[in-house]
Amino acid sequence: MLSNNMLRNLSNSYSRLDKLQDQISTQKKFTKPSDDPVAAMMGMNYRTDLNRIQQYTRNIGEVRNWVDSTDDALDKGVLALQRIRDLTVQASNGTLEGDQRKAVAEEVKQLKEHLQNLGDTQVGGKYIFNGNETNVRPSESGFQSGTIELEVFSGIKIPVNTEGKALFGDMLSDDGDIQKLITALESNDPAVGDMLKNIDKNIDTFLSARAQIGAKQNRVDLMEDRLSQQEVFSTRILSDNEDIDMEKAIIELTTQESIHRAALSVGARIIQPSLTDFLR
Repeated sequence: MLSNNMLRNLSNSYSRLDKLQDQISTQKKFTKPSDDPVAAMMGMNYRTDLNRIQQYTRNIGEVRNWVDSTDDALDKGVLALQRIRDLTVQASNGTLEGDQRKAVAEEVKQLKEHLQNLGDTQVGGKYIFNGNETNVRPSESGFQSGTIELEVFSGIKIPVNTEGKALFGDMLSDDGDIQKLITALESNDPAVGDMLKNIDKNIDTFLSARAQIGAKQNRVDLMEDRLSQQEVFSTRILSDNEDIDMEKAIIELTTQESIHRAALSVGARIIQPSLTDFLR
């Protein structure tokens, strides 16, 4: 009876040592759901929440790329339009000769091509100014419409694209404002100055779009901060549910080792190998 009890107690002691060693090596309170079914179930829910937040963080990063790229393209577009305006003012003062006006027309052509390239801006291989048709070059398709949204939080979606038709489509078309200006310059049309109001209108359109982008960038900043805080909270909750207190676990292991050695020592004294040893 003493031998059986000692073996059973030693087996239980080994089991406790094994569990503590597993916890220290994995730094987890449990290694399989049967160890703590309630904590395991809660851990699944916490991990799902954390994965969802991390996906939202990746989405907000994609939104940031689109918004920043759009803002940069619009900034360069405003600069190009302002240069076109300056050239239009020069050509409308009546002091330029025919060859000079043609030189101005040639520069405007280059600026038009530059604006077309801006309209074909890509982010991650997607054309950001072509609505839903992100795999089609806008300058070839005439700038399509459509809104692209990404979910950045539960039930919260942010439109990532700015439709290019109102910005580039009409202005860069074959009968658009810039082409009319080029034609007037090449034909030495004295009505070049009348086209300033159209250039100013396009500049205002770009500036208005940039203001909207700025507001969207502010919202992205707020969402990034919120997601960062949520990720910290979710990570802490998951850690509290699954991770061990390393210092506490090491102390418990050391204590259990001392108890186990004491049990072995006491068992060796109680269970003598022979009657002679017992009588001694």
